[in-house]
Amino acid sequence: MFDSLDEELRAGVGTWESRPGGWQTLQFDFGTWDDADLPALVEWSKAPACVTQVSDSDLALVTGLDTAGQRWQAWLNLDIAARLLAEEPEGLEDQLLWLDTPEFHDAVRHKHAELDAEIPTDAAGAVAWAAAAGIPVTPQTDRIEELLRSHETPVEDLFSTLLDELGFPPGH
Repeated sequence: MFDSLDEELRAGVGTWESRPGGWQTLQFDFGTWDDADLPALVEWSKAPACVTQVSDSDLALVTGLDTAGQRWQAWLNLDIAARLLAEEPEGLEDQLLWLDTPEFHDAVRHKHAELDAEIPTDAAGAVAWAAAAGIPVTPQTDRIEELLRSHETPVEDLFSTLLDELGFPPGH
């Protein structure tokens, strides 16, 4: 699958963590790969896959897709996600000034509450994805929800813990 990447892009791909059972985790340089490439990977591998877009080790968006086309997404570190996704008022002239207003903090609280309300669905989607991958361990959805509410950084470690909690064999 990755043979189609030109040499420069291929140089930006490295093995991050391998897991027993043939599961691989690859790390790509920024902009090389995103969740829009996920259907081709699932088709090529004939197995469920996910992509995690990490920003400065503080924030990540995880997207999984199984072979039946079922998709799930979850944010890692809701506090940062809420700040990033908070709805800006129309006609905003200076974003830096807005960041220090009560209206910004209200918008962040509102977005955080929206994202938090999605966590049970996100966790259920992650568990269903792991089951579609043939993972024999039954993950505890409440533990997945707790993990999705975590503020721990770096989020790369949080992602690895998510895979562990979903029942994928621990990496080495």
